[in-house]
Amino acid sequence: MEGQELVPEQGPEQDPGQRKGRLTRVLLATTLVATFGSSFQYGYNVAVINSPEKYMKNFYNETHHGRTGQYLSESLLTLLWSLSVSVFPLGGLLGSFLVGPSVNRFGRKGTLLLNNVFSIGPAFCMGLSRLARSYEMIIVGRIFVGICAGISSNVVPMYLGELAPRNLRGALGVMPQLFITIGILIAQILGITFILGNDQGWTTLLGLTAIPAAVQVLVLPFLPESPRYLLIQKKDTSAARKALQRLRGWEHVEDELEEIRQEDEAQKAAGTVSVWKLFLTRSLRWQLVSTICLMGGQQLSGVNAIYYYANEIYTNTGIEPSQVQYVTVGTGAINVVATLVSVFVVELLGRRVLLLLGFLLCGGACCVLTAGLVLQDTVSWMSYLSITCIFSYVVGHALGPSPIPPLIITEAFLQSSRASAFMVGGTVHWLSNFTVGLVFPFIQRSLGAYSFIIFASVCFLTAVYILLVLPETKGKTFVEISQMFAKKTPSADDVQGKGELRDLPPAPVAAS
Repeated sequence: MEGQELVPEQGPEQDPGQRKGRLTRVLLATTLVATFGSSFQYGYNVAVINSPEKYMKNFYNETHHGRTGQYLSESLLTLLWSLSVSVFPLGGLLGSFLVGPSVNRFGRKGTLLLNNVFSIGPAFCMGLSRLARSYEMIIVGRIFVGICAGISSNVVPMYLGELAPRNLRGALGVMPQLFITIGILIAQILGITFILGNDQGWTTLLGLTAIPAAVQVLVLPFLPESPRYLLIQKKDTSAARKALQRLRGWEHVEDELEEIRQEDEAQKAAGTVSVWKLFLTRSLRWQLVSTICLMGGQQLSGVNAIYYYANEIYTNTGIEPSQVQYVTVGTGAINVVATLVSVFVVELLGRRVLLLLGFLLCGGACCVLTAGLVLQDTVSWMSYLSITCIFSYVVGHALGPSPIPPLIITEAFLQSSRASAFMVGGTVHWLSNFTVGLVFPFIQRSLGAYSFIIFASVCFLTAVYILLVLPETKGKTFVEISQMFAKKTPSADDVQGKGELRDLPPAPVAAS
C-alpha cells in the first residue's frame, strides 16, 4: 500500500482549512480491509450454523455413539446444540470486556490484527472437528469466534470513526453493519443444500471464516493507525500527521491536527476514563444513558426473534420446507440493500431521522405482524401480510437501529472515554442478544403471536427517547457533540471537578 500514496493536492484556489474530506484510495482500502476482515466474519458466524443444523446434529449423535455405543437422548442433543448456538453471544460478551484495555495498549489497528488469533485458530478447530471426531471442538471454536466478534463489533466502528473526515464519518460508520449483513448473506448462500449446507460440506462452511481474517492479517499492517490514537495517546505528532496526510491525500492537515489537540486539551485533566469512572462522571451522563438505550433498543427490539420466527411463518404460508432456504436468502439480500441505502443517506438525512424512521417502522411491523399471525388460520392472505411485515421489519432495522448506535457511541465520546463507552455498549449489546435468544422461545410459548407486542413496545419507547433526548450529530466535531450532550445535564451549578465538559473551550473551526 505504500506505493499507492496519493500526490498531495496543492494550489491557492483551495483553502485547505475549508476543504471537505474525500474518499481517498488509502481511506477506502482501510475501510474495506477493516470491515471485510472483521465485520464480515462477524456476520458470517452469526448465520453460518443455521443451514447445516440437521447434519451437525447427526454428527454429534454419531460421535457420541462411537464413544459410548449409545445415541444421545433428545434432551442432551438439544442441550449440546443450544450450547453450540448460544456460546457465540457469550463469547461476544467476553470480547467486549477486552476492548478497552486492548485499544488503549495496542491501538485500534493493532487490536484488530491481534483479534484474528480468535478467528484463524478456531476456524481450523471447527473445520477439523469431523476428522478429529470431536463436537467439543465446534463448541470451543464458537466461543472464540464469539470473542472475535465481540472485539471487532466495537473496535471497527471506533477505528473508522476516528479515521473519517466529518463529512464522511456517518457513511464510513455504517460500513461495518453493511459488511455484517453481507457476511450473513454469504453464509446463507453458501449454506444452501447443494453448495456447502450438506453432510459433506458443513465443516468447510464453518472453516471459511479464516479467509477474511487472513486477508486482514496480510494487508492491514500497511494501512494507517488512527491519527487520534497516535496524537492523543501515543503523543506522536509526526506519526499522526503522516497518517492524516495518507488518509486525506493532501499535505495541509494542520487544521485537523489542531482539532485533535483541542480534543486532547479538553479531556486532559480527566485522564483515561475507566468504565467505573464513566458511570460516576456527571457530564457524561446523557452520552452513557443514550449508549445503553440505543444498544439495548437495538437488540431488545426483537431483530433476532424475527429471524428466529421467520422460517415458521414462511412454512405456514405454504412455502415448501425445501424452498424456505431461498426465501431466507432473499431476506438477507433485502437486509444488505437496505443497509447500503443507509450508507448513502446517513449524511443527507442525519442520524436521528434514520433511527426514528427505523424504530417506528419496526414497531409498526411488529404490531401488524401480530395481527397477521393471530388471523393467519382464518384469513388466507394474512400469511402473505406476515411475510411483508418481516421484510418491512428487516428494512427498518437495517436503515437505523442496526447501523447507527455504534456510530453514535464513536461520536458522543471523546478519546479518553470512548474505549470504556464501547465496553459498556458492547456489554449491553451482547447481554441483550443472549437474553432475547434465551427467553424468546418461552415468551413465544406463553404469548404466542402476541409476543411481538413486547418488541413493538421497545421500538416505540426507544423512538420516544431519541425524539426527546438524542441530538443530531451530523457534521459536528467530537468536542461540539460532547458539549451538546453536556448542556442536557441538569443543575449545572452542582457539577464540580476537573475535566467536566461544561468548562470545555469553544470548539475549533477545523478542516472537514
